Amino acid sequence: MGLKCGIVGLPNVGKSTLFNALSNAKAEAANFPFCTIEPNVGVITVPDERLKILQELVNPQKVLPTVIEFVDIAGLVKGASKGEGLGNKFLANIREVDAIVHVTRCFNDDNIVHVDGKVDPVSDKEVIDTELQLKDLESIEKQIQKNERAAKSGDAKLKTLVAILTEYKELLESGKNARELELTEERKEAVGPLQLLTIKPVIYVANVEESAILTGNEHVEKLKAAVANEGAMVVMVSAAIESQIAEFEEPEEKEMFLDEYGLKESGLDKLIRSAYELLDLITYFTAGVTEVRAWTIKKGWKAPQAAGVIHTDFEKGFIKAEVIKIPDYQKYKTENGCKEAGKLSIEGKEYVVQDGDVMHFRFNV
Repeated sequence: MGLKCGIVGLPNVGKSTLFNALSNAKAEAANFPFCTIEPNVGVITVPDERLKILQELVNPQKVLPTVIEFVDIAGLVKGASKGEGLGNKFLANIREVDAIVHVTRCFNDDNIVHVDGKVDPVSDKEVIDTELQLKDLESIEKQIQKNERAAKSGDAKLKTLVAILTEYKELLESGKNARELELTEERKEAVGPLQLLTIKPVIYVANVEESAILTGNEHVEKLKAAVANEGAMVVMVSAAIESQIAEFEEPEEKEMFLDEYGLKESGLDKLIRSAYELLDLITYFTAGVTEVRAWTIKKGWKAPQAAGVIHTDFEKGFIKAEVIKIPDYQKYKTENGCKEAGKLSIEGKEYVVQDGDVMHFRFNV
């Protein structure tokens, strides 16, 4: 399953700088370098040291990391919910993403004019929130009108639907996002077809100046306080630093540069890791002489579901899964070595896949 994140933000917050830095990032594996699908879409490899471990052990013909797609969603202005600017295109693009990466300006720079004349990440966030909330309200009100009469006539299912939709309507009217309501199965079923914009998980990127990348600043603290009840994440990134990192050809150069700032990882790596955590995603691997490959799945998926990511036939005809843990693979060097040491387990349909499992599926179609 591919992961798709939409990057949003007001003018002059650093959104384009960040996206351009991602666009120029040098992927460590050549199989999936960052590439442009459209002018505002790119795909980049997800960094994972475990792939290197498996590559050294298995010596495959190729290594295929999992990937993440970033969409630079442009055109948001006040009134986007009513089609102002490129509002309709913006809203159509954002419906397609798994998570929203909301870039906010948390740096002071007199040379870069803020659209509202002052640096206020909370206000910036609220502008975008309002437009998305208005669009969600429009969708919900249409559904309520469509089903209200039948609900009043005694249709129990539609009565429940209207009650849930009304719950979301009141929340949005109070200036809050749909994600602030716990998403039970009943609510999910009710609002799922509407593809609500404010129900999508969000990572707020606090774009700070270089000097604040380790300590943060008052703008970051205000942003964190404002989103504390949303179940969202706040990640500090310096788009200026990311632009410089993107210029390095060799991993060693990048590492030395990060050391100068006291950083253990780039903002991009931090952003990807946060997206996986936010969306409850994990990675498992397949390893053979032809290829070593990473696969992204939801945490809690069972073996047949994980197999289905490779091919639907694997899930339909699932029999068993052979599972090796990477530390055991490192210790015993080969698949046969793990088997002889009793470290290759045979798992059935109820096995819950763990992050980092190396798996081989037996299936029959």
